Amino acid sequence: MVLYCQMKPSSYPSGMEAETLEAGVLQDWQCPEGTIPIVRSPQHRPRRKTTRFSSSIQPDVNDGDGTHEHAQVGLLDGNYFGASGRLNVWKPATYNGEFSLAQILVLENNVYGLNIVEAGWQRDGYQKTGCYNLECPGFVQTSKKLSLGGKIEPVSQYAGPQFELSIYIHKDKKSGNWWLRIQEIDVGYWPGSIFTKSFEKAAKLYWSGEIVNSGSQGRHTSTQMGSGHFPSEGYQKASYIRNIRYVDESGAIQDAAPGNVAPLVSRPECYDLQMGNLKNYGIHFFYGGPGYSDKCL
Repeated sequence: MVLYCQMKPSSYPSGMEAETLEAGVLQDWQCPEGTIPIVRSPQHRPRRKTTRFSSSIQPDVNDGDGTHEHAQVGLLDGNYFGASGRLNVWKPATYNGEFSLAQILVLENNVYGLNIVEAGWQRDGYQKTGCYNLECPGFVQTSKKLSLGGKIEPVSQYAGPQFELSIYIHKDKKSGNWWLRIQEIDVGYWPGSIFTKSFEKAAKLYWSGEIVNSGSQGRHTSTQMGSGHFPSEGYQKASYIRNIRYVDESGAIQDAAPGNVAPLVSRPECYDLQMGNLKNYGIHFFYGGPGYSDKCL
């Protein structure tokens, strides 16, 4: 058997340029040629809480245990070959081994099985099994410029400067691989071979804020989503995801239509969502909240 490692996408969706280097949220280093960065967690002390790049092939969607709570919008029941967006980056407070994240999720579920990839940022780490970053087989990293699982700096400040991640996930139809691009850098891909044969396209796309509520203190968690503030506070105070776009069957990037995005909120009294109307932000929404309160018990 011949093993083939694809180093660049064979083509890009119409409207996406070849790799460049975008200023803003980045890691201030690069590896030597022929190597890639890999984050190693110290074995003898807990990993420090921080906001990190994250990718996964086994996210928790429609969880049966009820501990995962979402504020998200979705494009449902279509034929999609990718998704993109700009994710506002924050440093939400987390407690009791829980996490808080923002992500783009690409999903196909049919008689052949469930296939999902997701990418974004998360605060603290997942405390359960699953394929995240480079910690288990799956994702093939090709870039020496960014480290999945690595720290993101700077992050947004309440009523202050705002920082974002530009994220694309797109299908390379020639190779069958699903490519990940962050900050205009082609980071790597999920090989088509790790999915069931049905993952030629996606039927659903989500742009999501998510937390874990373990209920460890006999009440709802105080783990924050996004900035920790409700979307009604607006720009520079609530977290946002903007320029929500998808790749269509022809391989072109399209803006999501306002009437086609479906808001989905698990518990609006704890974390809510509100569609935005800022200029030059495309289809976008504000989301998040503080968790535990006199209304969120």
